Amino acid sequence: MGHRLLVVEDEKEILQLVQEHLTREGFDVVCARDGEEGLRKFHEGTFSMVLLDIMLPEINGIELLKTIRQSSAVPVLIVSAKGSELDKALGLGFGADDYIAKPFSFIELTARVNAAIRRATEYTNRMDGQAKRHLEYRGLRLDVDAFMAVKEGRSIKLTAKEFALLQLLMEHPKQVFTKAQLYQHAWNDTYYGDENVINVHIRRLREKVETDPSNPELIKTVWGIGYTMGAS
Repeated sequence: MGHRLLVVEDEKEILQLVQEHLTREGFDVVCARDGEEGLRKFHEGTFSMVLLDIMLPEINGIELLKTIRQSSAVPVLIVSAKGSELDKALGLGFGADDYIAKPFSFIELTARVNAAIRRATEYTNRMDGQAKRHLEYRGLRLDVDAFMAVKEGRSIKLTAKEFALLQLLMEHPKQVFTKAQLYQHAWNDTYYGDENVINVHIRRLREKVETDPSNPELIKTVWGIGYTMGAS
């Protein structure tokens, strides 16, 4: 059975072309023309991935993404004509897994969709194959089996990428990881030097686990190299 995708796009012609192409590629495609319809259909079904435009009527793409992330770690690919670094950072910062700017080739779109689903599947399988265990560091507790983080009794909701990054750092406290190593671990893909992806995810992770994100005590920056858990 093919993977089921939710495509939320308000431009009728683009939506039709994307639906026809992905259907030919073997995906089961569900479409929505605005954010409100997209949210309703997301809650009505189970999806392997969501393709989401930013500029949507009713509920914009960022708000829809934030709502999805409150209950799900499903891979989300931002598909938008707004291709600036700021827009990319906004999408990734609120929990998107990847970003593709219009106009795009269908070959690239298919490759990104397949890669995101593959990474999510491999990550889930990796988690299922691990023994039940907990990781703790300075009041931060990570329940690997339950896919849950807790700090001082407060539950923290993490995306799949945030969880993968935090788990790696907590498993090896004081070890310094380069951005390439972090990317290859969380995305299980080749790193092409897009530092913004790692920077945005680390910033969002700090906002969730640090007492003062502007002065982090847990996830430290090692300038010119990368990040580490706790080393000064």
